Amino acid sequence: MVIYGASGHGKAIKAIADSLNIIVDGFIDDNYEKESFLNVPVRELGTFDEIIIGIGNNNIRKKIAESHTHKWHNALIHKSAIVSVENDIGSGTVIMPGVVINECNFIGEHCIINSASVIEHDCIINDYAHISPNATLSGGVNVGVGAHIGAGASVIPGITIGKWSVVGAGAVVIRNIPDFTVVVGNPARIIKTLAID
Repeated sequence: MVIYGASGHGKAIKAIADSLNIIVDGFIDDNYEKESFLNVPVRELGTFDEIIIGIGNNNIRKKIAESHTHKWHNALIHKSAIVSVENDIGSGTVIMPGVVINECNFIGEHCIINSASVIEHDCIINDYAHISPNATLSGGVNVGVGAHIGAGASVIPGITIGKWSVVGAGAVVIRNIPDFTVVVGNPARIIKTLAID
């Protein structure tokens, strides 16, 4: 397996691979001065069997995924995560240590489900979304493409989080969040509308 991105998120993905006894053959990075990272060689983009994107920025992850025709690695799930077998999890998604994912969720491609987050039943997490550490999604939450749920945020049941929206750290979401907005606080309120890219 090769990790695309020799930086902080790449470190976390290597730790997942290590927990599963998967050998990381190399990192790909556009910093051509790097020769190795975590004692693993840094390589140029070439032909590899399976690649996983190790970049935390949702928009950059999407651009990389859409601009290459590589075979993306199946979801990587840290051995300490508790994940029900009744879930549909897309390729390129990473699930960090201590995560709990209960029944009947759909998690798209190239998502980050970060450390100790909790996803209850019947949630939909669309492609390129990031659920940050210690965030909690109650049942039936729909997270739009590229949305970012901040560390320690809580979302009550049945809420829709719009695409490319950002929920601030520690926010408590009790109403639907429109696309391309930033919300913070308890209860979460809109503080900014993001430019459509």
